[in-house]
Amino acid sequence: QVQLVESGGGLVQAGGSLRLACTASGRIFSIRAMGWYRQAPGKQRELVARISSSGSTNYVDSVKGRFTISRDNAKNTVYLQMNSLKPEDTAVYYCNVDILAYGSSAYTNYWGQGTQVTVSS
Repeated sequence: QVQLVESGGGLVQAGGSLRLACTASGRIFSIRAMGWYRQAPGKQRELVARISSSGSTNYVDSVKGRFTISRDNAKNTVYLQMNSLKPEDTAVYYCNVDILAYGSSAYTNYWGQGTQVTVSS
C-alpha cells in the first residue's frame, strides 16, 4: 500500500512564504513525475507545478517566478516553496505522484489528502 502525507500549509499574510512537503511511503519501487495541484472554492482543480524524474519542471503562469518545485528522491519527497504569496493563491493544495509499487506492472497516480493554504490581504 502507498500513502502520500502532506505538510506545511497554513495562514500567511500577503507577501509571505510557505513551504509544502509531500512524502510518499509504502511498497514503492519507483517514482516518476511528482506535482502539486490546487483547488480554490468554486473553482476547478489546477496544476500548479510538476517535476519529472529527471528534474525538469513546469509551472502554471500565475506562479512563475514565485514558486519553486523540487524533489528529494532519497526521501521520496516533493516540495513546493511558495514566495511572494498573494490572496489569489488561497486554496487547498494537493500533491500528485506517479508511483510504481512492488508487485504492480504499471504506474499508478496517487493523491495526497490536501493541505489548506490561506493568504490574507
